[in-house]
Parts: sequence; structure tokens; C-alpha cells
Amino acid sequence: MKVLIVEDDQFHASYLEDALVEAVPEVTQIFHATNGEEGEKTARTAQIGAVVMDLQMEKRNGIEAARTIWSERPQTRILFWSNYADEAYLRGIASTVPADSAYGYLLKTASRDRLKLALRAVLFEEQIVVDREVRRLQNRAQAPRTALDDSEYEVLLDLAIGLQDKLIAERRGMSLRTVQNRLLSLYDKLGIEGEAEEVLPLNKRVRALNRALVTRTLNIETLESAQRDFERWLIHRR
Repeated sequence: MKVLIVEDDQFHASYLEDALVEAVPEVTQIFHATNGEEGEKTARTAQIGAVVMDLQMEKRNGIEAARTIWSERPQTRILFWSNYADEAYLRGIASTVPADSAYGYLLKTASRDRLKLALRAVLFEEQIVVDREVRRLQNRAQAPRTALDDSEYEVLLDLAIGLQDKLIAERRGMSLRTVQNRLLSLYDKLGIEGEAEEVLPLNKRVRALNRALVTRTLNIETLESAQRDFERWLIHRR
């Protein structure tokens, strides 16, 4: 059994390797990559079916790398291992994981025993494992009153990288009125609708971005990925 560790911190990579050897003695080879781009290439050339993936890395983050790996080998088992339980990461994983694929999301603060259980469950037994803290955030994010649906989230991403309403409408295949309705809805769900405007005039677009970053509905990796997606769209648009 071959396993790929994609982790840019050498201490964490060594810690993972030790835990992996203890938890899954069936492992015959362990490969290392220090960023998502290198991880994609290694998974492809070595035909690897089990991956432990950091989320926050330079060049290509863990979600982008997982998207590529899954597009080429949908049955690959991936355990995401991160310092952060962000809604942005949860959405990225949920929109990327193929149906019936085994995956996990574990925080780096988890105990060594918990890590070993997750490694064996996801990589060898092909189960789905989600950290309790991650699941708590997931449940909160899915509350009907505050949960952004997919189209609202797409509009938020486009707003965050600086697109005006007309360009958002063109890119997402929506009418201008629909985009404006989505904006009103996400303003409400992010809790900025009706903020003391009679005292201080506020720019709702900027406030929406501020709230999304503070609540980690968006994060820097998500914005960088959204910018790259937009640049690819622009190429096809021309």
C-alpha cells in the first residue's frame, strides 16, 4: 500500500509518517510532497490511492490539489489535516469530493491516538471521518437562517475578488436582478443588513467581505483560488 503525505512543514511531515507507520502497518511506501502542485504530480506518476493532505500551502492549496487528484483517480482516499476548521475549507471539500469517496478532515490539534484512528479509518478502511470541532462548525454553517447557499457563496467569492454586478451576472449565468437579490440575501445572512446606517454610511460590499473573513466563511487560500478560477474564465471568455 502506497501513501502520499503532502505537507510543507517538515516536522509535521515526520510526525505524520511516524503515526502512519504505527497506525497502518500495511503501508509499503511513503512518498512526500511539500506543496499541492508537487502532490498532484507525485500522486499521478506513482499511482497513489491514499493521501494525507495539508490544506494551507503555497503554489496550490490542499483543496485544489485534491480536486486534480480526484478528477484523475476518483477512488483516492484523502485525509485532510489542517490547523483550521474554516467554512471555506468545508465548502471546498464538499464541492470537490466525488460521490462515495472516502475522506477525512482532522485538525492538527487532535491527539496522536485520534490521528492514528483517522489514518487507519480513511486510508485503509475507506471510511469518512470528520473531526468533532469541524462537524460543530459544519452544523452551524448549515443553519437555515445563516447558511449561504451555493449561488450566494459564488456571488460572495466574485464580490471578494472585486467583480461588479454585471460581470458577476455574465460569469454565473444569472440576470442582473438575480445577482442583486443574492447580494441582499448574503448581506442579511452575514449580519450586516440594517447596521447603524443612519449614524455611519457603510459600504455593504466591503462590510460583507469583512464579515466573511472574520467568520472564516472565506479565507486567503479561497480568495487566491477564486482569483485563479476567474483568470481561467477570462481566457475562455475572450
